[in-house]
This record gives sequence, structure tokens and C-alpha cells, in this order.
Amino acid sequence: MNTVDNERCELEHHQLERRFAALRLPDPRALERLSRSLERSGQLSPCIAVAEAGSLVLLDGYRRLAALHRLGRDTVWVQLWHCPLAEALGRLLATTQARAFAPLEEALLLRELASGAGLSQHELARRTGRDVSWVNRRLKLLSALSEELLEAVCQGRLSSWAAVRIFAPLARANTEHAHALLATLCQHPLSTRELERWYTHYTRANRTTRERLVEHPHLFVQALDNDGERRDAARLRKGPEGEWLGELARIARRLDRLRSALPMLCAGGALDPVLYGAFTRARRAFERVDKEFEHHASDHPSRTTRDHPHVACAGRARAPDQPPAQTLAQHRTPDRANVPGDPGR
Repeated sequence: MNTVDNERCELEHHQLERRFAALRLPDPRALERLSRSLERSGQLSPCIAVAEAGSLVLLDGYRRLAALHRLGRDTVWVQLWHCPLAEALGRLLATTQARAFAPLEEALLLRELASGAGLSQHELARRTGRDVSWVNRRLKLLSALSEELLEAVCQGRLSSWAAVRIFAPLARANTEHAHALLATLCQHPLSTRELERWYTHYTRANRTTRERLVEHPHLFVQALDNDGERRDAARLRKGPEGEWLGELARIARRLDRLRSALPMLCAGGALDPVLYGAFTRARRAFERVDKEFEHHASDHPSRTTRDHPHVACAGRARAPDQPPAQTLAQHRTPDRANVPGDPGR
């Protein structure tokens, strides 16, 4: 490739053909940051253009050009590449010096390169310094998105993140829902976090619920926020005592489910060692909580032996010179101690 990297010049904006402007995704925040940087320090890196058929086609630097125009600057510093356009596009995708492209921008540039030069995926991979699987993944992003969705991204009505993470899989599963959601979001936009929450619930919902989620996504997000606020308020009213009661109730229900599954787990003989090890670790964790609970509860001035029948019984059951329970457990008979799921344990 015969490129003259050192040929740099200052051009007026109208001298550059912005052929690929529609392939670069708008980002107002990034444009604002870049404008401030250019106003403070000037243009530190050149835009990249290639000469083709008497025109200077701008390849990279569309955001810099927009920021300079925003600041009232009439000229831009440009680095000229003297090579065929297809070769220049391949080099642009391979370089790491320019700003990082969004995945969808890479996909759009790859499609332009493939259609303009008639290149296969293997040739695209060779020219961009990537592997074929990378090229294939990028092009699949476009195959999942309709022209309407792509236009929404290029116009800034839809973020590239939402297009790749939400609308691409949604369009593959239900194109009608993807377009209905886009139309609704144009009227009632959602933040990235809200859209992610919406999509999580959508993937778990049945057909009827999904229809309602697509029709009114903003109402669903509002309902989630209201439920969260009510839960937070209830948790605040109950305090740590209420949280304890709730957790203990959930643990009791789970223990009942585990107990009901024991006959099936032990039907073939001894319990699986992995399951037995997990049970042992869980039992030790509960014993630690039990020990800590008894320590604090027995010393609490508002509690009596009547409130702690377990403590009172333990006191009557063991004489002062009786060894602790852990010592007794060490002298348990071997045949009983090694039986998994033994009710005596």
C-alpha cells in the first residue's frame, strides 16, 4: 500500500466530501467534550481523507469536523492517504490510532467496503487485520436490524448500545415488537438502565404480557419504580427486625423444600459426596449464626429464660463439669457419624 503519511495540509470544510457521514453515529456528549478540548488545546490529531476521482473523501474525523464547525473554525488539519478507497477503508478499520469505532459503525463500514469493492468476508478479514469470525459477527448486527432501525441509530434517535444489546436480539425474535418499541420510545424515551430492566422482564414474560410491555414500556418502568419505592418504605418501617423475620421465614421455607427432596436424593443409597459437602458447609454456617445469636440473646437484659427455652434447656442439660457439645461430637460412634442424611445429625 502506497500511502504518504507525511502529506498533511490545512483544508476548508467544503473541500472534503462527507461520503460516510451517515455511517458515523452521533454522540452529543462526546461532541461536547471534544468541542471543549479543541477550544482549549486546538486540533491535536488530523482528520484522514483519501483522494478519489478528483474528490477528497473524508474517512475519519467527522466528529472533529463537526466540533470545529461548532466553534466557528473554517479550516481543518487533514492527513491525505494516496491509495484506492477500498484499501483506505480497510486500513482505517485496522488502525488503532483513530478513535474507537462502535461495533455498529464497524459493521456499517464493513458493509460499505464489501459492497463497494465486492470483497468476501475472508478478504475483509485480511484487509482489516481481523479474523473471519469478527467480520461475521459485525455483519450479523446489520442483518438483524431493519433499515428503519439503522436509520434511527444513524440519526441519533436510538443509541448503538440499545441497537446491539436490545433491538438486535428482539428483532431476530419478533420484528413487529422491535418496530413497535422503537415507535413508542420516540414518544417516551427510556434511559439505558430503564431499557435494560424492561428487556429483562420482557424475556421472562409470556406472550400476552409481552404485548402490553411493548405497548407501554414507560408505564411498566414507572410501575417497577413505584414497587421499588414501596418495598424500600416497607423495609424502612420494619427495620432490621422485620428484615430478620422475613429472611428467617424464607430460610424456613427453603429448608422444608430441601427436606422434602431428601428421600429422592438418598433413594440410590449414600448421598452424593458433593451434596453432602454442601450440606455440611451450610450446617456449619447455621451453627455459627446460632452460636452468635445465643451469645447476644442470653446477655440481653430484656430476655429471660422463658424467652429462651433453648438456652434454659441447655443449662439444665449440662452440668458444670460436662464437656461441651463439640467434644461429644468428636466421640460419636463412627458408623453413625459417617451416614449422610442421618436424622440423628
